[in-house]
Amino acid sequence: MNESNDSHPDSDDIPDGKTDILEFIRSEVSDFNIYEYSYEDGTYYFSGIPLNDPKDVVKRLWVSLSIMGYNVQMVYELGEYILVVGPITEQRERIWLNVILATITVFTTMFFGSMFFGVDPFAQPGQIITGLPFTLAIMFVLGSHEMGHYIVAKMHKMKTSLPYFIPFIGIGTMGAVIKHRGPIPNRTALFDVGIAGPIVGLVASIIVTIIGLSLPPVNMEAQDGFILFKLSLPILFSFIASFTSGITGDLVMHPVAFAGWVGMLVTALNLIPAGQLDGGHIIRAMLGPRSAYISAVVPFVLLSMSMFIYFVMQQNGSMWLFWGLFIFLFAAAGHPEPLEDSDNIGKSRMILGMLVFIAGLLCVTLIPIQI
Repeated sequence: MNESNDSHPDSDDIPDGKTDILEFIRSEVSDFNIYEYSYEDGTYYFSGIPLNDPKDVVKRLWVSLSIMGYNVQMVYELGEYILVVGPITEQRERIWLNVILATITVFTTMFFGSMFFGVDPFAQPGQIITGLPFTLAIMFVLGSHEMGHYIVAKMHKMKTSLPYFIPFIGIGTMGAVIKHRGPIPNRTALFDVGIAGPIVGLVASIIVTIIGLSLPPVNMEAQDGFILFKLSLPILFSFIASFTSGITGDLVMHPVAFAGWVGMLVTALNLIPAGQLDGGHIIRAMLGPRSAYISAVVPFVLLSMSMFIYFVMQQNGSMWLFWGLFIFLFAAAGHPEPLEDSDNIGKSRMILGMLVFIAGLLCVTLIPIQI
């Protein structure tokens, strides 16, 4: 083996006590013939000849090296492949942004929630605090969903951010998101992270729904400028409601119960099996590359549902029209490939995935809201 440093003249040969990474790579990768190596400022450089796809070398090394505290990448410079292995440097989180967005969302959800209690927030801005129960409920539901993703991602050594809440004029928020950084280790990690959010979020929605339905409904008279809307109750919500007292005809619910209803709808929409929605992650982990066929069909199914609702049911199908068009663009980019894409997630995860998709169907109706 040639141990010169011609490709990195300013670096030293790998010193004693630092050869563990070299020996590990030699033992793990037999189709990357290393002919030169060097070490500089904590980073290893291995020049070699890949006998197969260079990306396969990174795929096989990334998980193990990540656990050991190293990043790995393959670069092509001046006609040679160089495997670069360096220490992971944690990116400093901008926690202040998470806090600011969460704070704004608290106020926007209280603003909307106060309307449920008969307050005109424009005329009585000091009374928006009455919407706090709705705020606590909806923040708990949405926050639980994203924290499910966050905790499981950390368990799989994936780099991810804390939740970013998104304030919005409508019901006060458009939900929350977290940002994943770096590659997906394998299909098992993809499945676990993808399914954790819907499961935890659905449990939170059920808890909030039970609490909300146990509270007396808020009866108020319609005021000028207020928009009244009727909710279609999904099967799961109706099942829970059947065990509460005082259910008669059209259900007038407490705002906390409405937060549970919103949580169920959010869960169902997130489980649409396309693109990089939670359902897209889950189906990609379950079926591998074959999931692309499902992602391609889903937008047309949603658009067909929208047309059926518009022209046959004579109702408003705009929600499914929006999601059909959105996913058509969203899924067009495909799904990022896990580094290890050949592993089998196992029968238990396959069953869990199917059960969660069924649960999603129990959380949605064709026309969720009628104005």
